[in-house]
Order: sequence, then C-alpha cells, then structure tokens
Amino acid sequence: MTAAAVAAGVVAAAIAIPAVGGTGAMFVSASEDLGIQPEELKEPPLAEKTTVLDAKGNQIAQFYEQYRENVTLDKVAEIMKVAIISIEDFRFYEHGAIDIEGTIRALAKNMASGGISQGGSSITQQYVKQVLLNSATTDKERNAALAASYARKLRELRYALAVEEKYTKDQILEKYLNIAYFGAGAHGIEAAAKRFFGVAAADLDLVQAATLAGAVQDPNMTDPDRGKDYRARLLSRRNVVLDRMAELGKISKAEADEAKAKPLGYKDTPLPGGCEASQYPYFCMYVRNEVLSNPIFGKTKQARTQFLNTGGLTIQTSLDPGMQKAAEQAIKKHVRASDAPVASEALVQPGTGQIKAMAASRKYGNKKRKNEMSYNVVADAAHGGGIGFQAGSTFKTFTLLTALKQGMKINDGFSVGEGYTAPYYSSFKNCKGENIGDPTHTVTNDEGGGGFKTLATGTWGSVNTFFLQLEQKVGLCNVVKTAKSLGIKRSDGNKLQEYETFTLGINEMDPVTVATAYAAIGARGKYCEPMAITKITDRYGKVKNYPAKCKQALDPEVADAAANILSGVFTKGTMRAVGGIGRPAAGKTGTTDDQATAWFAGFTPDLAGAVSIGDPRGAVTHKLNNITIGGVYYSSVFGASVPGPIWKDTMIAALKDTPATEFTPVDTARFGGCGQSCAPVRSEPDPADQGDGGGDRGDRGDVTNSPLDEAGGDATFG
Repeated sequence: MTAAAVAAGVVAAAIAIPAVGGTGAMFVSASEDLGIQPEELKEPPLAEKTTVLDAKGNQIAQFYEQYRENVTLDKVAEIMKVAIISIEDFRFYEHGAIDIEGTIRALAKNMASGGISQGGSSITQQYVKQVLLNSATTDKERNAALAASYARKLRELRYALAVEEKYTKDQILEKYLNIAYFGAGAHGIEAAAKRFFGVAAADLDLVQAATLAGAVQDPNMTDPDRGKDYRARLLSRRNVVLDRMAELGKISKAEADEAKAKPLGYKDTPLPGGCEASQYPYFCMYVRNEVLSNPIFGKTKQARTQFLNTGGLTIQTSLDPGMQKAAEQAIKKHVRASDAPVASEALVQPGTGQIKAMAASRKYGNKKRKNEMSYNVVADAAHGGGIGFQAGSTFKTFTLLTALKQGMKINDGFSVGEGYTAPYYSSFKNCKGENIGDPTHTVTNDEGGGGFKTLATGTWGSVNTFFLQLEQKVGLCNVVKTAKSLGIKRSDGNKLQEYETFTLGINEMDPVTVATAYAAIGARGKYCEPMAITKITDRYGKVKNYPAKCKQALDPEVADAAANILSGVFTKGTMRAVGGIGRPAAGKTGTTDDQATAWFAGFTPDLAGAVSIGDPRGAVTHKLNNITIGGVYYSSVFGASVPGPIWKDTMIAALKDTPATEFTPVDTARFGGCGQSCAPVRSEPDPADQGDGGGDRGDRGDVTNSPLDEAGGDATFG
C-alpha cells in the first residue's frame, strides 16, 4: 500500500504527527493525549519604522531596519483578506491551530519524498514561523527558524496551539499580514501596498491583492526589484492566486480571466526614509547621530540603533520649516551648488539651544552625483560631520568676554602696533601651565590698524594685534575656559589647540557649535546645549519630553556689555557696509590666514546663527582668493563678503513674523563707556574693500618653522 493510501485512510478526526528524527509517522486520536502541550510564544514588538517630525508636526524623515507600517485589520481591503486566505489557508476560519486535512496532505507527500517537501502550514503556523524568524538575533536562531526538520514543525505546532488559544482568528490574520514579508524591502501589508502599487492596504484592488497574496510564498524569488525573470514569476504566481479564488467561488471565472489579462502593475514606489531622501538631510543626520551617540537613548550603540530603527517611534524635533527656508534661500542667493567652496549655516534659539535650521549650499548625497556632500558639513563629527573649518576672528569674542569678566570697561584699552610679538616665552601659558608664547613669531595687521584701541574699537576693527595683547593681559587659559563654558569644542572631537593664536580662531569649528555659543550671549549668558529632539512618542503612545539643558555660563551683565559692543560691528565695524537687519543685532566676522575660510556669527535675543564658507577639498590648498562665488568675482573673501550677507538675509526672513526684542541695556556704572554709541573707530579700513580689515587674517608674516604654524594650520578635508 502506498504512503498516500495510508494517509487517505486516516479518519478526518485524526491528527498526523511526524515522528521526530524519522521519515515515518504515527497517528493518534485528537481526543487522546498527544504529548503536545501549548507553549507560550514570545512575541517581541515587530520592527517598525520611526518617523521624524519638524517643530510644526510635518514629517521630515523615517528610519527603519525593516520598512513596515502596522495597520489594524479594518484598514486592509476585504479582497486582500480573501486573496491571502484563498491561497495560503482556505479553511483558516474553520480549523484550529492545525489544519488536519492540510497536514495529512503534506504528510503523504513528505512520506513519499522521504523528507520535508510540503509544509501544509496554517496561517497560524506561518505566523509563528515569522515571529521566530523576526526575533532571531543570531545565525543559529535564524537557521533553526528555517530548518527543514520535523523538530521545527513540532515546535511550531506547540506555539500555534497557544496562539489559537490566546487570539481570535481575526487577530491572528491581522498579525500575520503585518509580519509577512512581500519582497522589494516591504514588510507587512501596508508597506507592501505602498511599495508595489503606491496605495494604502485599504485601497488594494483584486489584481493588486492577488499579486501580494502570491508574493508571500517565496518573496525572494518573486521580488520585482530583482529583474525581468523575477517579475515574470510574480505575474505567474498572481494568476495562480486568481485561479484559486475562482475555484473557491470567491470571484467568478470571468473576473479571474479579466484580472489575469492585466499587466503586473508594479510601481516601484521608492522606500521612504533615510537622510538622503529627507527634505532636510543635514538636520536629519544630526537627529540620527544624536540618537546613536547619546547614552540617554540606550546603554550601547547596538541598543540605540535598535531603538531608532525598529522602535516605531515618533520623534518631534526643533526644526522650524520657515527658518529653514530662510537659511536655504539666503545661501542659494549668494553661493551656488557648483561653486568650489561650500557655505553652511546653523540657526539656534537663545535660551533653549534648539536648532531651528541647518542648511548648506550643496545637497547631501552619496557623491554619485556632482556637487553633493557625503557628510554633515553643518555639524561636528559626532553628528556626521567632518573636521570643520577654522573659525577665524569669531573667537575674538571669547577674549572680549574674558576681559569684561575681569572688570575691564568698554572704553578701556591700550596702544598697539602694526605687528605683535610675544615679549618672552612665558608670556602665554596654556591650561597645563606650559609656556607657549613664541618671541620669534610676529602676527600683523595687514592694513595697519595700530594705535590706541579700546574693547569696543578693537572689536569693531577686528584688530589682531589688539586681541593678542588683550589675550596676554587676561590670560590664554582664561579665554579657553570662557570658550569652553559656551560649549566650544573642536569639530573633529580632538582637544582644543591652546596657542597664543587661539583668539584668532585657529581651531576648526562647525556652525552648530559656534551658533550655540553666540546664542548664549543673546540669552544674557545662559548657555544651552544644542538640541534637535524635543519629544519622543513610542509605539504605545507613551511620551517622553526632552527639556533644554542649560547653565548660567556668563554673568548676565557681562553678556549685555558684550552684546552692546558687538552691536557696533554693524554700524562702525567690519559689517557696516553690509548693514544691519532692522532690529537689535550683534555679531562678529571671521577670516583665517590668507582667506582660507570665512565666517560670520551673530545673534539677536530671539535667534542666533553662524555661517561658514570654505573649500571641502582642503582650505589650505584651496583658499578663497581670486575666486567666483555665486556668479560674483572676489579677489579675496572675508567674513563680510559672503557669510555676513547670508546671515543678514537669513535673519531678516527668519524673524519677519517675530516681534523685535531689545537687548538689555549695558550697566554703564559697571562697564562705563557708551559702547556702540561711541566715536567711530579710528584707522578702520573700509569693509566693502577689505572685509574684516585684514584683522581677521591672523597673518603670521614670513616666519617659518614656528610651533604656531604647526598648531594653527588651516582646516583640511581629506
């Protein structure tokens, strides 16, 4: 007697249980003790995409390990349910955990073939298999979930019994449709409907439903992304489903024939998500790296990655779409994507540290196309950035603040020459107490600028020799400490270089870091760490708010005095040819040696921003001289040439709907003077011609082999 005949003789009330380890089988009555007890199935939450929103609630990015959007069964088209049940388990609503007829049928074929050649699995068993596969964390566990063995089938039956006891049939079907893989990177019915046909699962029609129902049997071999042969197999499989539906009377033969005559209709809808696909890629990269690097989101990087890519989170961020647009348009007005240098800008809110915008003149991409950046040029290396650009004379502000902290008044000053040389080696000490003053090295002001300078006039003219002498007076380490208290750290993550030219901006920075430091002055000395994530809602609706992390880094009156002086940069200093923004504002230009890079950093009480421009091929070897940017030729680019106008245009647009806020008046009893209302700067070159008046250049003269040259080298990008 054949194996098939034996199986056929088994009464319908019996259950076929394969003998573990052999090709034979034993049959026991369903009413007897089978030796199989239901075993609780651990069902970890399915990997589900994380959605990132801007401050207004608009979606700006998605992250996922598996592209999946869980939906309830009522959000799935009825024809889809009919199609999947027809082809996978047509007696699904009639049998229990085990489809006796299907199992006997599969058993007969397996006995004839001497192995496992036909599954005979119910939808419940298939769900169990998918849970085991999705929860596997090692190759051994994944192999066990896929093993063609009776042991695996027996284990699945135990779990299936427990699942059938725990859930209704509709609940099981919903879970199965959400966990199943359909090919083309789409996990779950909602993702598959969107990926294959550009519609929601609720809107699938007969042809589309039959296609997806056919795909689940072997999604890798019918993956339409893999080529013509795979699409042909998917089309054939779809037609099998249509024939089966007609055979079961779910549709008519005419409906099946009409549907079979139609093309596959695969839309190849791009998978959403990833920063390259985001409208705001640099901000997106910042958010992603913040989650992956910050221990508050998980103890290990692996845990943080899983949290981001599989947690089904909704991440609310600080990005303001209006301010972002303002930054993008201002940059586009002055710098083209095809220009060799790259301009980048960050906007930060004083008092919270919230990053409101991150923009650059080039798009983010994988460099397969021209004029793309493969890293986050707006941020530091910890947030996907590079090594940054030297910040130039924007660092003079930290020396100014230190002088005010130590009791100097606005009109206090001293006479300086056209060049500055440290009088002796011990004239400057770093924070380790080491002598780093170099009496063999001279720093100059290219266009003169010597004479008596005060804190105000020296700042407005950005006079190198004044700030080196001021730094010597207040102490290099004290200036470094002031900078650090405002969050200043190198973009590449290395320690700050503490040399006498620190005040001239020899350290490589990123716009987010510089903007955040200047925002603290606008907030009257209240420094808040830069933040992009304000709230996270998990898949269960639990909300976690992330408040600002702030500290009082400066005496408020010191910040007020600095703001008062820096306001004069627009009226009497290096930005006077560019002009102000029609409301109280303060800032500082910055240019490095021989125009390797240029900056502007500024603030109002409501918003701060920093703009940098430099050549990512290497600022040392590709300086900003004799160059065309944005269609305009520049013999030399200074802080007021390109970064200043970008900042101005950005702030006017970004703050157009925000009422102007005044700076707190300077305490003249403490700081004396009149700041920006004092007499014009003497010996000040015209910024229309000279940008930062040469004061920001930090020119080291003709001296060679100086330790300052080694320490203060310009930023280079590999």
